[in-house]
Amino acid sequence: MSGGDEVEAGRRPARPPARRASTKSARRRSRELALQGLYEWLLGGADAGVVDAHVREQEGFDKCDAPHFDLLLHGVIREAAAIDAVLAAHIDRKAELLSPIEHAALMIGAFELMRCIEIPYRVAINEAVELAKSFGGTDGHKYVNGVLDKAAADLRPSEVAAVRAPRG
Repeated sequence: MSGGDEVEAGRRPARPPARRASTKSARRRSRELALQGLYEWLLGGADAGVVDAHVREQEGFDKCDAPHFDLLLHGVIREAAAIDAVLAAHIDRKAELLSPIEHAALMIGAFELMRCIEIPYRVAINEAVELAKSFGGTDGHKYVNGVLDKAAADLRPSEVAAVRAPRG
């Protein structure tokens, strides 16, 4: 039956599947690639340079924001202990017991909250949540959102207070 036959038969024609925008920002791609690199690092403990080389070999690397990727991958690995200390105040188990995807997303979000002040805190949280949605388990994004929301209040208290203040 063609689309016209469906109308004649009293049914609405089937809609083509909705297309999601395939254009991801270069910044989002850099976060996704950093997440993949951190996943490798968390699981295998490989040297940052080895992880970096593996990620750069992936198809589509040229479409990412390479300086932001470098900042995230190397910054998170370099500051992992400090990041995990920040997260420890807001997680319900040791960081080593988190899913590696959730852990990496949390680390990226916390790093951006700590070191990328030009990125609004809600954007840093949202981007980490999107990473968890795309790569993590079913409800992992909710966990990432809750933890980073609490961490943001500690890391950027004046920015959070200004956003949360009642307007009037």
